[in-house]
Amino acid sequence: MIKSTLSRRKFIKNSIIATAATPVLVNTSTLNTLSKINTPVTPATLAWIEKSNTPFSAGLTWGVPWPKGRLKADQKFHLSNTEGKNFFIQTWPLAYWPDGSLKWTGHAASGLPSDGSYAVVPGKKEIEGAILIVSNQADEIHINTGFIQCIIRKSGRVLIPEISRNGQIIASSGILTALLQDQPDDNYENPVHRDILSGEIENVVIEQSGPLRAVVKITGRHAADALKLLPFVVRLHFFAGTDEIRILHTLIYDANENEHFIKGLGLSFDVPLNDELHNRHIRFVSDEADGIFAEAVRGLTGLRRDPGALVIAAQLDGKATPPVAEFQNKVAEHLKYIPAFSDYTLFQGNSEGFTIKKRTAAGYGWISSALGKRALGTVYLGTPKGGVVAGIRNFWQSFPAQLDIRQAATAKGKLSLWLWAPEATAMDLRFYHNGMGEDNYEKQREALDITYEDYEPGFGTPNGVARTSEIMLKLTDHTPSREELLLIAQQIQQPAVLLTDHTYLKEQQVFGGNWSLPDRSVLAKVKIENELDQYFEYYQKQVEEHKWYGYWNYGDFMHTYDKDRHTWRYDVGGFGWDNSELSTDLWLWYYYLKTQRNDVFRIAEAMTRHTGEVDVHHIGRFAPLGSRHNVMHWGDSAKQLRISTAANRRFYYYLTADERVGDLLKEQVFAAKTLSRIQPWRKLDNIRNTKQPDYTENMIPASFGTDWGAIAAAWLTEWERTGNHEIRDRLINSMKTIAAQPHGFFTGEGTLHVDTGKFEIKTSKEFNVSHLNAVFGLTEISEELVALLDVPEFTAAWLQYCRLYNAPAEEQEKELGQSFAKLNLAQGHSRLTAFAAFKDQDPALAKRAWKEFYAGKAGIVPGKFKIRKITGTQVLYPVDENQEISTNAVAQWGLAAIQCLAYAGKAIPDHAE
Repeated sequence: MIKSTLSRRKFIKNSIIATAATPVLVNTSTLNTLSKINTPVTPATLAWIEKSNTPFSAGLTWGVPWPKGRLKADQKFHLSNTEGKNFFIQTWPLAYWPDGSLKWTGHAASGLPSDGSYAVVPGKKEIEGAILIVSNQADEIHINTGFIQCIIRKSGRVLIPEISRNGQIIASSGILTALLQDQPDDNYENPVHRDILSGEIENVVIEQSGPLRAVVKITGRHAADALKLLPFVVRLHFFAGTDEIRILHTLIYDANENEHFIKGLGLSFDVPLNDELHNRHIRFVSDEADGIFAEAVRGLTGLRRDPGALVIAAQLDGKATPPVAEFQNKVAEHLKYIPAFSDYTLFQGNSEGFTIKKRTAAGYGWISSALGKRALGTVYLGTPKGGVVAGIRNFWQSFPAQLDIRQAATAKGKLSLWLWAPEATAMDLRFYHNGMGEDNYEKQREALDITYEDYEPGFGTPNGVARTSEIMLKLTDHTPSREELLLIAQQIQQPAVLLTDHTYLKEQQVFGGNWSLPDRSVLAKVKIENELDQYFEYYQKQVEEHKWYGYWNYGDFMHTYDKDRHTWRYDVGGFGWDNSELSTDLWLWYYYLKTQRNDVFRIAEAMTRHTGEVDVHHIGRFAPLGSRHNVMHWGDSAKQLRISTAANRRFYYYLTADERVGDLLKEQVFAAKTLSRIQPWRKLDNIRNTKQPDYTENMIPASFGTDWGAIAAAWLTEWERTGNHEIRDRLINSMKTIAAQPHGFFTGEGTLHVDTGKFEIKTSKEFNVSHLNAVFGLTEISEELVALLDVPEFTAAWLQYCRLYNAPAEEQEKELGQSFAKLNLAQGHSRLTAFAAFKDQDPALAKRAWKEFYAGKAGIVPGKFKIRKITGTQVLYPVDENQEISTNAVAQWGLAAIQCLAYAGKAIPDHAE
């Protein structure tokens, strides 16, 4: 774990002195809630989550929160280090407080010393050094980083026609390719028909234009003749003073999975090779153990005749050899007899092995060249004068992946990065069973009772799901040494990450007050903190031991363990992939905020990428809803807001300022409209013959829990990001009309008018309470809203729900006129009790929260799970043999532990010690 070595007190003191001459003032005409207006704002300390392995970091992007009412929207910022040196940074707003002041800002820097400790400080700093220039022309966009020059097309099928360095074209003809076939690879009887589709540009937007960072968003579809399929979103990121391009590639699947099978999906470039064959170099970074696969197109080593030590040394190092005339032992006369190998392939077919092969040209046989375990996914093609280093991040984790070099013996080689490897079997996304006769809701309900799978014909389709991958290009003016290339590959796989320090984040409470820094001041807290560590590290090991890897799988956890087979229930209906069930994402992100561990950040990052893309339909009939847990990520017929919720994405967006996650947040703003067509409880209503109104996109059914929690998260985030008052009013109206229901949150559900945000006020006095209401982000979002907005009736309704959900029956009866004896997930709801205790300053309620937590009802009794080694793998085994091991139970335990420590830490009982 990498932590900031900065003394916060010293940093703040130095930064205030440095900016004392230009105090930060806010426009009081637009901000009416300011206090301490003339007081300098505390600098925002940063921490290296992952340091660069080089003296200077290339491009860095991060987000910073600020106190309410202190900074106006056009505030300037700079970076300061512990030595008092200031650095220019690029700045843009990410979110606003209700009064219009800055809540979150995005920042970018380039070329920062990697050993520095930094803080973001309000105040202007003039730019120094290299700047980035963006020229928006009629048909093209030209970007100059100071090192490389890139041309981006606005139409056609060539995204990047040219990338140059120092006037020399290093790469050209950057195109996207999809190989599509009409049947799976296991059909050996019929001939396969294949189409080669190229990415066709439909729209290009400059999202940022410097001076340090530029982002260009390209959208389109893959096309061949009249066939247009597979929408894509490509973002190109450039930083001033660097020779790199970061590419974020998103595929959205819209094909017919029964008729179209993706055989390959990749990005390719032509690479000019204007040098002799023995001075053209191929490099693969195989893995950290085996090192670098390094060869020349025409090798000069191992020959019967020795060309000379200088020649061999130069070729091995990727440097220009002495002139051919100086080759010894008549080697020069016989160069034409030495084979030139034009084509190379590195293929990672699974997480445990890769192969490298080569051939002289198409039409000739392949030679097996090398094999290993886990390639770092980085390739180089070029000459001693320069070339292209390219890599796919999470290469082996996202198998099958492939790196190709073709035509390296010609004047123009081709380098291809395959996100789905053509060497692998074609992508087969068909549903995994035939429906087993489940042709009505009654049968589907019966099947749910045995396999926990909620099946419905036509719902288990991948149509609309997405996958985002990350590619890095580095345009060099030389062939990198082995050591240099390994460093580059490591940077691609684990790029430097500079984020706001969690101590500062805690002070701002922008994600709520429901988490605290690690506290081991008493034994009871030591045990809880240690168990939090244990559960995370257990799942970290499960990812590796059970190989939860693959293009469509990486980032997700499994749902439930099969203690009879000693494996996870990967093939049992609703017990397969977890798909954010009971807020696994939130558990990881709050645990990251608490610990600031880099390994936690990486797993939470991978989960955010996965659950936000693969588990959600982004286009089509079900868009933009997510899918409940299943053997296949998109397989379940429960398409719900609770999975696609913005609550799970906000952390990564605000911490990193990632534009793609910003897209996902935007998708959810009016996701509720889809509930007019697909209601979560449609099957039960049908079985019970319950007649539903004729819903429209502006009049939908919504629960006050899993549905409204997601709607509120989307509206809150959109309002924060844009300042849109219409969205604000809908949010506040929804809060007020929930509070106005006969029993507040205990009323359970209602009819929402999306255009106004108002729920219809029910006349029925019935209760509708679900154990799932508060465990998909409702708790966390409601508590943010209570702190953010002055809506007293909502606060009262939420506190009532927090107090009474786990309350004794007589207390529920007294206040509501009814008790709820069979409510589930009591341990997960202990955090609601803790929040009510915190808000009401009620010590007795705080003690009750801990009692609920330690009882472990429908959760995990602290200390009652042990790690055992069974069949060679780590198993989280319960002391009670009847206890199931499920990810959602661990997630709820983790959230309850983190939030009880934050809200009721002082009341932790002595007996826990």
